[in-house]
Amino acid sequence: MTFTVLPASAERFEDVVTILGPRCAGAQGCWCLSYRLGHAEESRVVGAQARAAVMAALCRRQDHASGVLAHEGEQVVGWAAVAPRSELHEFRTVRRYRTGLGDDEDPWVLFCLRVRAGHGGKGVATALVEGAVDHAGSHGATAVVGYPVDNRGERVDRTLASVGTVAMFERAGFVRVAELGGRRAGHPQVLVRRDL
Repeated sequence: MTFTVLPASAERFEDVVTILGPRCAGAQGCWCLSYRLGHAEESRVVGAQARAAVMAALCRRQDHASGVLAHEGEQVVGWAAVAPRSELHEFRTVRRYRTGLGDDEDPWVLFCLRVRAGHGGKGVATALVEGAVDHAGSHGATAVVGYPVDNRGERVDRTLASVGTVAMFERAGFVRVAELGGRRAGHPQVLVRRDL
C-alpha cells in the first residue's frame, strides 16, 4: 500500500480535525497539546473549539508544520506529531524525558501517532514515522527521538499506543538509547533515536 505523507499545514487543517477531533459530542479531545503546553497553560484551553483553535494556529506557522498527515489517495488516514524538543514543554521540563539526551541538545521529538480507525495493519504508522523524520530533516533537524513502548510483540491498547512501539521505530532506523523507568499500558517506555 502506498501513502502520501504531507505536512499538517493550514490548508490541511480539516484533515487534522478528521484525525484529532473528538468523536463524542461534548468531549474536549487531546489535540496533541498535552506535551506541547505546560499544565497551567493547557488547563486554560477548555473545550474542543478552543483546543482546535490552538492546533489551527500551530498549523498556520510558517517555520514548520506541527506534524504530518498520511493520505491514502484523497482520504486522510493518519497523523504524527513532530516538533523540536525546545517547543515541547513536557519533553523540556520532565526529568525522565531528558534521560539519554544532552542538556544542550534540541532533537525533534516524534511524540504522537494516530491511525484512523479501519486503517490499522496497512503500514500507515510506518509511513508516518518515515514522513515525520523527513519533515524534521527538511527543517534542519540533526536527530529525531521518540519514546515508544517496548511491548515485545504483545498487543498494545490502541488508545495508549500513540507513542508507538520500539519495533516500529527500529524498522525506521531508530536505535534504542535508554530506558525511561516509566511504564505505559504495562510496558516499559524507552528513548529511541535516529541521527540525520
